[in-house]
Amino acid sequence: MKFTDGYWLMRDGVKASYATEVADVQVTDDRFTLYAPVRHVTKRGHTLNSPLLTVECWSPAEGVIGVRSTHHAGAAERGPEFALRAEPGHAAKVTREGSLLELTAGELSLRVDTAAPWRLDFTADGRVLTSAEARGTGFAVTGDGSHYSLGQLSLGVGELVYGLGERFTPFVKNGQSVDIWQADGGTASEQAYKNVPFHLTNRGYGVFVNHPGKVSYEVGSEAVGQVQFSVEDQSLEYFVVYGPTPKDILDRYTALTGRPALPPAWSFGLWLSTSFTTSYDEETVNRFVRGMAERDIPLGVFHFDCFWMREYQWCDFTWDPDVFPDPEGMLRRLKDEHELRVSVWINPYIAQKSALFAEAERHGYLVRRAGGDVWQWDLWQAGMALVDFTNPDAREWYAGKLRALAAQGVDCFKTDFGERIPTDVVWHDGSDPERMHNYYTQLYNETVFDVLREARGAGEAVLFARSATAGGQQFPVHWGGDCESHFGAMAESLRGGLSLGLSGFGFWSHDIGGFEGTPTPEVFKRWVQFGLLSSHSRLHGSKSYRVPWDYDEEAVAVTRDFTRLKHRLMPYLFRAAQQAAERGTPVMRAMVLEFPDDPACHTLDRQYMLGDDLLVAPVFSADGTVDYYVPDGTWTHLLSGEQIQGPGWRREQYGFDSLPLLARPGSVIPYGESDDAAEYDWARGVTLRVHAPVDGTTVTTRIPAPGARDGAAAVFRTSRDGDTVTVEAEGAPGPWQVLLVGAEAEPGDTGSSVRTERTALGTLLAVPAGTAHLTARLTGS
Repeated sequence: MKFTDGYWLMRDGVKASYATEVADVQVTDDRFTLYAPVRHVTKRGHTLNSPLLTVECWSPAEGVIGVRSTHHAGAAERGPEFALRAEPGHAAKVTREGSLLELTAGELSLRVDTAAPWRLDFTADGRVLTSAEARGTGFAVTGDGSHYSLGQLSLGVGELVYGLGERFTPFVKNGQSVDIWQADGGTASEQAYKNVPFHLTNRGYGVFVNHPGKVSYEVGSEAVGQVQFSVEDQSLEYFVVYGPTPKDILDRYTALTGRPALPPAWSFGLWLSTSFTTSYDEETVNRFVRGMAERDIPLGVFHFDCFWMREYQWCDFTWDPDVFPDPEGMLRRLKDEHELRVSVWINPYIAQKSALFAEAERHGYLVRRAGGDVWQWDLWQAGMALVDFTNPDAREWYAGKLRALAAQGVDCFKTDFGERIPTDVVWHDGSDPERMHNYYTQLYNETVFDVLREARGAGEAVLFARSATAGGQQFPVHWGGDCESHFGAMAESLRGGLSLGLSGFGFWSHDIGGFEGTPTPEVFKRWVQFGLLSSHSRLHGSKSYRVPWDYDEEAVAVTRDFTRLKHRLMPYLFRAAQQAAERGTPVMRAMVLEFPDDPACHTLDRQYMLGDDLLVAPVFSADGTVDYYVPDGTWTHLLSGEQIQGPGWRREQYGFDSLPLLARPGSVIPYGESDDAAEYDWARGVTLRVHAPVDGTTVTTRIPAPGARDGAAAVFRTSRDGDTVTVEAEGAPGPWQVLLVGAEAEPGDTGSSVRTERTALGTLLAVPAGTAHLTARLTGS
């Protein structure tokens, strides 16, 4: 929200007050409170008829400093609140030397000169990261009497801002006005399904505004050198989170707001949906599943969209008996005959025609208006009401319906909607309606996730969720919502996913082929490549199917080949998933996350890193032309073995069997032995693909066990010394192989037990089970 009219004036009806100086200080060992008048005080009379801001400063964790500015402290505290996790045993340090006051939390410090005009300096590594300057702390009152607390933090020259949730507008947020307010706006508008009041910059820090309701951002869009954030409240609380790297920032931010859960290994396989309004029944489902099998396309999950239930009755959690007369038998057959997992669509609404409406209304499980009436409207479902998840009994009632489905054989739920939450209502627990609008999705997804964790066990719970707020990363997976079916929508979807990844979310997907409309064969095939090089992969549409043979035979081949490629990459991808659970580093990473010291990477939003070592540049053109940037070093095309020297931009043209997919210089990419499914023993028979090994370095490759949150089933250490490449194996359960990509080599001291094969990609060296040591001598370029 903008309060000023240019540099000199305020907007009509707005009166703003800003902290001007420090009048008094209260100090303890680990925090301090500043009392800041909003005018320069030179005599006692100036203390009359004028506000005094209370500004509390403390630290919940190393590298994190909180600031809370309050105008009137007597406002009733009404939830909800984000559940934050302070670091156990952490204690900040306060020092005072003359008028200089400093709060230190690890490498991050907050410095205040209490004798100078108002200024909060956040410093680290001997430099000022950002500052709350003359207009950095204050409040504004508008003509209608609304009261807003606001903060401003300075932007340096060349400083770029990222994050704020899944946003489909330009990836770099500078110059944008952003409202953190849940909305069902598709992917082609400034609205967002997943709004997160957290941003980070390329200057080594992030900022989390601890307010679950509407937060209005002006990112260099009101004062061009400032990020302003404001809330309609008497107080404003924010945390500055130090890195110095973007990964470090996300590590500390997700430690504060919650780490992503680790999805089950099977969820990384290909999901196929019935699509939304298409006509389908059990025969359609069987035709789709058989069609995939006949075309040798491995399928991991089948998803039943909305019309598995009867029309006008969403959600009643009951299979339409006219279409699915034997749901238990159908689910059993899908599992026994095709080894599939099953997902079904749900939302948090109860339509009036559903028998559950009267039941929920009678027990007080539905959100009500102030006069006691159930809140209802006809948008989406006729007479639709909303489950009140602030009522523990309502949560348990809703969970009970899901437990029944899990008992039938449902493995996961697509938790759709959760954005259109009314504010003219009364919540069971007395929560503030404005704050609950964004936060509702957290209760919704948590309820469903807990059911799956209870029913399926730790590490087996997974959602396909559309809405989220800060902390929602704990309940993966999230997908990008309703996009159109063209290249522009594909690109905007990627922007949203990269922004979400820089907001603490580790796992993200999108509708392969687009949702609205029907993609051309060219769009479908390029989206398949992108989708199967994402953390999670789902074929889904609105009014048309997304089975590949509906497009052309080449689409079948592309879907088959890239599904099988993803399965081979599972030991690599699941290690990236573990990193998301351990530190909050997303599986799909904006280039700035991996290359913060390369300014050319700071604005890139049409390519990304998949895990640590794979660069993916989706093709957004019908003729296969793609422009992409390669960072420094010798990169290797994963599919062709071609070596590419960076740094620099490249323009290339690709057929539908390929795209820019490059292995990082010196990387070792583990390929699993099987391409039939996502879940198998990844360590047994693994092939280590070694790309341009750097002399004098050692690369450690950890092969996870499916379902393990951390640790490794096997560990390999690959090093190069001159012309000798050495691989040490620890815990390898069977035979393993090394592919020296783009190189000619011969076995070293391991002798005749090593089988050597020259391939189109390089030299393959295979060793028998029990081998813990392999050396190879490079004999050619």
